[in-house]
Order: sequence, then C-alpha cells, then structure tokens
Amino acid sequence: MTSTQAPIGSGFSAASTTADVIRGIDLSGRNAVVTGGYAGLGLETVRILAGAGVKVTVPTRDLARAAEALSGIAGVTIEAMDLMDPASIDAFAGKVLAQGEPLHILINNAGIMANPLTRDARGYESQFSTNHLGHFQLAVRLWPALKQAGGARVVALSSRGHKRSPVDFDDTNFAHRMYDRWVAYGQAKTANALFALQLDKLGELHNVRAFSVHPGGIITGLAKHMTQEEIRAVGAIDEEGKPILDPSKNMKTIEQGAATSVWCATSPKLAGMGGVYCEDCDIAPGLTADSTERLGVMPWAYDAEAAERLWALSERLTGTQFAA
Repeated sequence: MTSTQAPIGSGFSAASTTADVIRGIDLSGRNAVVTGGYAGLGLETVRILAGAGVKVTVPTRDLARAAEALSGIAGVTIEAMDLMDPASIDAFAGKVLAQGEPLHILINNAGIMANPLTRDARGYESQFSTNHLGHFQLAVRLWPALKQAGGARVVALSSRGHKRSPVDFDDTNFAHRMYDRWVAYGQAKTANALFALQLDKLGELHNVRAFSVHPGGIITGLAKHMTQEEIRAVGAIDEEGKPILDPSKNMKTIEQGAATSVWCATSPKLAGMGGVYCEDCDIAPGLTADSTERLGVMPWAYDAEAAERLWALSERLTGTQFAA
C-alpha cells in the first residue's frame, strides 16, 4: 500500500548532503537512468551514484555538453533523447531495453521552469510536456527493465512549486485559459507527484516503488527564465547577487539539494514504502488545502483519485499504454 504521507524520522535533515545519505551503501552492479544528469542537481546525483558503483545512463538533447560535464566520472553512458520528442524517448528506451539488463533506479530529474508559452509538436504546453508527459512516457517504456530488477525505485522531481496549482483536467495545455508560467509550472510539479503516487500503486506488486521529491531552493540553470529581481524576491540571492545558503529556510547547496533524490533512490529505510512526496531527506507532512506552511505537500498532490485520472489522461495524450 502507499505509505502514509508523514515523516518517518530518517535521521537526516535539510542540511544533509548526498555524501551523508549514501554513506555505507554499496550499489555495485546496479543500473540507473538519470534525466538531466549533466547539470545542476542531476550532475551531482550522477556523480554520487557512480561513486557508489552504479552504472548510470544519462539521456540528453546536447551530447557535447553532457560529454564535457560528465568527463572524468567513470561508469556513465550518454545517449540522445529529448523529453518533448516522443520518437526520441522511444528510441532511447529501446536502446536501454535492448541491453537486456535490469534497471534499478530511474530518476526523472530534468525539467524546465516558468518559461514563456511554448508548445511541443503535438501542441502540448511545454512545461507539462517536458516535466510530466515526457517522463511518463519514459517510465512506461522502461517498465520491463524496472520490473526485471526485482526491486526498483523511481524518483520524480517535483517542487514546492506544486502549491501554485493542482492539475487542471479541463485544460491542462492552456488551450482555453490565459497562460500563466507559474501556474503552468505548479500544475506540472503537481503532476510529477501524482505520477509517483500512481506508479507506486501499479508497481508495488513487482517491488517497483516510486517517490516524488522537493529538492529545496537551489540556484541552478532551472532559474534561467527568472529575472534577478524575481530570484532576489524569493530570498535566493542577496543584494550582490550571491546565493543565500540556509537549509533551515530551504536554501541549499547542490549537494544538499540532490540529497533527497539520492535518499529516495537508495535508502534502506524506505524498503517496502512508496508513493509519497519527500523533502529534506524524509517523507514530507501532508497539509490541508488552506495551509500556508512553507514546506509539506498539498492534498491535491497526493490525491489517489487525481493520480489515477492523470495516469489515464497521460496514456491518452502520449499514446503510451502501461501493461503491468
């Protein structure tokens, strides 16, 4: 069953790093796929997993950039893939499956945030397409390898931004409502959490467990569509433009930000658990709809009915059918 949306006392904190959460864990012989694994949180995630013995595959739109960023990290393979191009997702998944090896870890780390209105070739709004639909299709296509592992974990990067909007099932792609880049981001991040909830429900029988993650406030390339004034307004940088680092206020280093993803992907304390939204290297508390708490997860992002509805919609929009 889906785990209770409440902290378990992990022993870690907002200040814990990737090195802290993986200490003492040997992952030799494991295979992982990390999207967006050549920059920011993804790069740190790849670095720490590879250091623990994992063979990591990084799909990317920019092979040259990824090769430069990942040079010197042993055990990493780079392949072409674009999350807004369904054919490239199928081609990448086909290459992974053709190896005949189990996939123990899938981390859906790549994403875009608050960009101007753009659409993929199908007409789908780009934040929903990139952050959710592309990762949905990827996970479904890779399902045989995840099931083969006999114990796999899928981690979907959500965000505190999910508080900005539930999924609007009447108009997910802003065909009839005014586009708001932050509402679109919030919807996509809610979708990431609901995806993990439903995948966990479907995967539990095969010991494929899924988690969603809020990494914290970290200045990375994800913020490229924000102005300096916007970044300063959320308390991420000071008057001189330097990052403000205070994990107690959710402002983290890259190593602290990637820690929750790594914890969800590897922690023995999560054995037999799944379907929950996590932050600060622990399961987050569930909130009520009127909550003004800075952290925690809103009820629309861990609603089982909404998760099932989103799954069906995603199958229809991507033309990708899940077969357990």
